[in-house]
Amino acid sequence: MSSEDKKAEFRRRAVRRDITTAGAAGGRSYLDGQLLVAMPVMGDPRFERSVIYLCAHSAEGAMGIIVNRPAGSIDFPGLLVQLEIIKKDDQIKLPENAESLKVLKGGPVETGRGFVLHSSDFFIQDATLRIDEEICLTATVDILKAIAKGAGPKHAILALGYAGWAAGQLESEIQDNGWLHCDADPDLIFGNDIEEKYSRALRKIGIDVGMLSNEAGHA
Repeated sequence: MSSEDKKAEFRRRAVRRDITTAGAAGGRSYLDGQLLVAMPVMGDPRFERSVIYLCAHSAEGAMGIIVNRPAGSIDFPGLLVQLEIIKKDDQIKLPENAESLKVLKGGPVETGRGFVLHSSDFFIQDATLRIDEEICLTATVDILKAIAKGAGPKHAILALGYAGWAAGQLESEIQDNGWLHCDADPDLIFGNDIEEKYSRALRKIGIDVGMLSNEAGHA
């Protein structure tokens, strides 16, 4: 198996593990449930000025969702039509929270797959990963159907793709001053002011862009 194939297989295993078993394990480990905030020295343009909610982090690697990068012209009602969850004529009948639900670029891995970060008032047995008391992750079409019917979570964002790290990779990037981290903020994660999330996350840590340096740090 080639190096790229091994990485792809790890990511597939990580997603399956995160959604089907991590929630049942109980308790948080490492930085799961926290926000990663990209430092100005971040050399990867895919993550420049990004804010990532870490859904799972362990000795085997990490998986997170970028919460401040819009998915261009893709909107949620149009996506429901594309997935044949609703008919085109039914777009005008969607509940308000479905019409306004944000579609984001969740990361560079499996960009054709949808991941819904949402409030913990919605849960599907064996499909939803409860990350903390306030935030869950579901990656099945059932949650999209529920949102379309007005029976979904109170707060949600839909991310296409996710960010993934192999074992030890995220720790190395933090040590190399690529990321800051802080406690999660549901208001920031689910807020509509996508363009302001990066500066809001930095203010939550207690710094501004001008204060950042090349020294490693964390909250």
